[in-house]
Amino acid sequence: MADAAVARLAAAGESVATAESLTAGLLAAAICDVPGASAVFPGGIVSYAGAVKASLLGVDEELLAARGSVDPDVAGAMAEGARVACGAVHGISTTGVAGPSAHDGKPVGRVYLGLAGPGGSRSVELDLAGDRAAIRARTVELALGLLLEELGAPDAAS
Repeated sequence: MADAAVARLAAAGESVATAESLTAGLLAAAICDVPGASAVFPGGIVSYAGAVKASLLGVDEELLAARGSVDPDVAGAMAEGARVACGAVHGISTTGVAGPSAHDGKPVGRVYLGLAGPGGSRSVELDLAGDRAAIRARTVELALGLLLEELGAPDAAS
């Protein structure tokens, strides 16, 4: 799916930036594994700490304090923050709980993907099964599918 996303972005003359908490750079790595990714990927930010989400991605500190980092509005703000910080057309984010235990009252497998573009931002809630590695890998796949869907790619995954 990363191949299709890079190809679609290149054909449209567009770009994408990432903001990752849960996946810690795996999404950016998947995109950058594709030859030619440098033409469509200006950068990404790995932000585990709330302070980094606030300072580098512009996520509202009060939102983080009230709801924690595993939240749909935080995911949307992270995606928008990546888009702005990296000067990209689109931003995509991952935040969630990969385990082994719950975090901020959210169960293992609860994931939020954020997607931002010129028309605004949105988020998607997922409940994934498996161990830490499986949850993180599936999150990357679903994030790429969401990006493809946003780009209108015919082979977008659901």
